[in-house]
Amino acid sequence: MSLHQSIALRGAPGSPYTRKMLAVLRYRRIPYRFLVGLWAQNAGLPAPKVDLLPTFYFDSEDGVEAVVDSTPIIRRLEEDVMGRSVIPHDPALAFLNYLLEDYADEWLTKAMFHYRWWYEADIERAGEVLPRWRDLRASAAAMELRSQAVRERQIGRLYVVGSNDVTAPVIEASYRRFLARFDDHIGNGPFLFGARPAAADFGLYGQLTQLAMFDPTPAKLTADTAPRVLAWVQTVDDLSGLEPQEGDWITRDSLPDTLHELLAEVGGTYVPVMLANAQAIDTGAERVEAQVDGQPWTQRPFPYQAKCLQWVRQEYARLDGDDRACVDHALAGTGCEALF
Repeated sequence: MSLHQSIALRGAPGSPYTRKMLAVLRYRRIPYRFLVGLWAQNAGLPAPKVDLLPTFYFDSEDGVEAVVDSTPIIRRLEEDVMGRSVIPHDPALAFLNYLLEDYADEWLTKAMFHYRWWYEADIERAGEVLPRWRDLRASAAAMELRSQAVRERQIGRLYVVGSNDVTAPVIEASYRRFLARFDDHIGNGPFLFGARPAAADFGLYGQLTQLAMFDPTPAKLTADTAPRVLAWVQTVDDLSGLEPQEGDWITRDSLPDTLHELLAEVGGTYVPVMLANAQAIDTGAERVEAQVDGQPWTQRPFPYQAKCLQWVRQEYARLDGDDRACVDHALAGTGCEALF
């Protein structure tokens, strides 16, 4: 595509994946048209096969193609638009970037959804604000009905991310550890892989736009315990003014200990649940059973995350020689090596 063309995408401010992709587009200086609420409904664009946010609309031989799933969209944009890449050129770092992006998308989102629909103050705010993005002119009477419908539907979907009485303390402890470890790492970055952002940074940012800036309970926790993380989120919102250089990526020989600590958090949380979920899918079990940080984890199987595990393993399988050895060394002792 030409840099003079603008990409249309449909999304919502409360969607972490929408915020992730808007920040990518701003950083990469790719023109876009953001369609939200009634603007999206009146755009006359095709529906995607699976209705997820954000939905991107790309030109195709048949007219317009509706595409979802942020991770492959980022890679598609890398091919379509040159410059300001969010994928490290080093294959080993590119893999670690992929793994951390999936952690953000598939594990950190559990905290985002849990906090939003678990605590009364968060439920109240989300119920009042989220449905208003669809129609800012709706009457109070109409909004009351929509707010209640949103609350009931989303609370009823907590099982999808595995939020329940057993897992709630596990999710919250994981988020607190993540905040502490990421706060430490920002001081060595300020991004995951040096002085320029990678796709995984935007994955973390998307979830944190909600956890650190919208939902009252995790926002207070973030501001009180990790103010540098809050400042990081506010900065990453628009990195269009950053002028990245190729040398801004860290080298494979200079990975900081703080990155290792983040990978250890991935290995202690995301990894056992992803493996247990895949096993449940393979065996047809009705429940996922795992241990996370020594605590029990149970939820319904999630078929999409079994696919995510396959894709992570495919990325690892593409590594060879020194690249795979570098990744193996980086993951050693973190728990992430169990994925492979």
